[in-house]
Amino acid sequence: MSDQRCRAGDWVEVESVLLEPADRSKNLPEDTAAQPLRMWIKGYAESAVDMGAEVCVQTVTGRTVTGTLSDINPGYFHTFGRPIPELVHVGPDLRERLAAYRAAQHGEVLDEPGGEDAGTEGGAS
Repeated sequence: MSDQRCRAGDWVEVESVLLEPADRSKNLPEDTAAQPLRMWIKGYAESAVDMGAEVCVQTVTGRTVTGTLSDINPGYFHTFGRPIPELVHVGPDLRERLAAYRAAQHGEVLDEPGGEDAGTEGGAS
């Protein structure tokens, strides 16, 4: 028995086997086809169980999924890599342009996007 146990309502991750190796496509590389197709889903545990036990979870989208408890309070560890210097300014620049466009649609007058007063409400005095 594991010393880790989740409680009902804990944020957890469960693992399930979707396809056994025998049920996988014959077009896969040999090393891939030899492994079961697994999925990992995060959600809120509906009951208290030990690590490795089966549990139902409710996902943030409201689905109920059953799987083997694989982690308690899991994080997100993906990355999209380093920022691209040429694109770092795009978000703030686009927000400025959208604000100016919306203001023009409502007849308001704003400073030019990217101007000296950009980012301050009504400009600095």
